[in-house]
Amino acid sequence: MPRLFSAYVIVDWSAAAKPSTGADSIWIGVLKRDVRFRLAFESFNPPTRAEAEKKLAAILDDFKKRGERALVGFDFPLGFPRGFAAALNLTGEQPWRAVWDQLDKMVKDKADNTNNRFGVGSEINRRMTGGPFPFWGCPPKDALTTLQPKRSRPHGPGDLPEFRHTDLAAKGAASIWKLYYNGSVGGQAILGIPAARRLKLARGEAVKVWPFETGFRTLNEQDLDGVEVVVAEVYPSLFKPQGSPGEVKDLVQVRTTAEHFARLDEAGKLGTAFAAPTGTAADVILDAEREEGWILGAGA
Repeated sequence: MPRLFSAYVIVDWSAAAKPSTGADSIWIGVLKRDVRFRLAFESFNPPTRAEAEKKLAAILDDFKKRGERALVGFDFPLGFPRGFAAALNLTGEQPWRAVWDQLDKMVKDKADNTNNRFGVGSEINRRMTGGPFPFWGCPPKDALTTLQPKRSRPHGPGDLPEFRHTDLAAKGAASIWKLYYNGSVGGQAILGIPAARRLKLARGEAVKVWPFETGFRTLNEQDLDGVEVVVAEVYPSLFKPQGSPGEVKDLVQVRTTAEHFARLDEAGKLGTAFAAPTGTAADVILDAEREEGWILGAGA
């Protein structure tokens, strides 16, 4: 079975408010074939999200010139828990796209990493509940009546879910409602989704976002005809990264994740990783395809 991809690009995102490198910053890992078709890894550690976007665009432009297809994995959620778009009164056939468009309108992310992620979380809370829920987590100086440093209450039966279906399948994935502190994927999603949207807009139909645009199903070469990039959500902790002493954990994670998907592809098994895990209920598949997304490899 032919490989689906020539290269595997894993992006460890960051919601940092100032430029930073090293641990807990942005890392881009690129695993691609050299002139002898052997896999070679290289990494980049841009200090800002703006520079990361430029670097990623240059990497993908290079693959396009060579006629090579890439899998791009972002380590933040590409969708929110089911019901989020409706709770914000967003319209459209595709809730995930309505949310992407809405976030793009709200987010201000400057070249020096200054950003308004807490303001965005606060405003969404105001529109949905009028209080500091469901988003939570911020430095005390950024606290508002509609966003508090600590969680104000647990999720109840009438609330949006605390976790997406895939977060539960991944066992250990953090809630997207958490905007600050360790494991705060919420801040990364708020700032990352507009970047993923720009990547998609710049390349149009040559970029497909899984599972929203591909379906939550096995993919083959025919499905990807004319596709240059497949964007997916990844969760490096699934693959238990092991690095050498002194290596930055984020670097180890992007390398290990890229190697994992490359091995699957080499064995002809990556296509099935895009399908829903065996036994997944029909409503869960629909939620994943329309709004929540899924972590590649979760629940397998």
